Amino acid sequence: MNNTILITSFSTWKSHHTTNSSDDLLNLLREREFDALNFLRKLPVEFELAPEYVLTKFNELRPKVLICCGMAEERTKLNIESRAVLNEQIMKTSVDLVDLTTDLPMTEISHDAGEFVCNTLYYKTLEHISLQDENHHSIFIHVPVITEQNESLLVADFISIIERLSVMSFEQ
Repeated sequence: MNNTILITSFSTWKSHHTTNSSDDLLNLLREREFDALNFLRKLPVEFELAPEYVLTKFNELRPKVLICCGMAEERTKLNIESRAVLNEQIMKTSVDLVDLTTDLPMTEISHDAGEFVCNTLYYKTLEHISLQDENHHSIFIHVPVITEQNESLLVADFISIIERLSVMSFEQ
């Protein structure tokens, strides 16, 4: 395992979308220099393909942390999902989300990853990581629509999340 972080985003899926806020956020990050970041952008919004692409890239890079991001039009803050549910089975992140989100004004913990591709991707990544014999971790962040008013605050929180994850000591 290495100390890299893999961050993913989705493509658009509704006809009124011109962009996906998860990818908009990653695009804003690309302007900054981070040595340990790898991006897998514009995943197809498809139940089978999205997990396949992410797990293939995960197996190739073997990152310390996988951060999957998806769009949440109705939310106003970054929402870090505590769990994913698939066929009544629950998978929870191994990351201490309280420590991760302390003092981040534009970030909150959510316990509902929805019932769409985001939830399925998160479940499958958590399941895959739980079967690894190394110390890997995954979180899913729902990203609200980015506006002029919230852009700098969302980016600041997201950078703090990345920095905190890169130095967290994970014990299993």
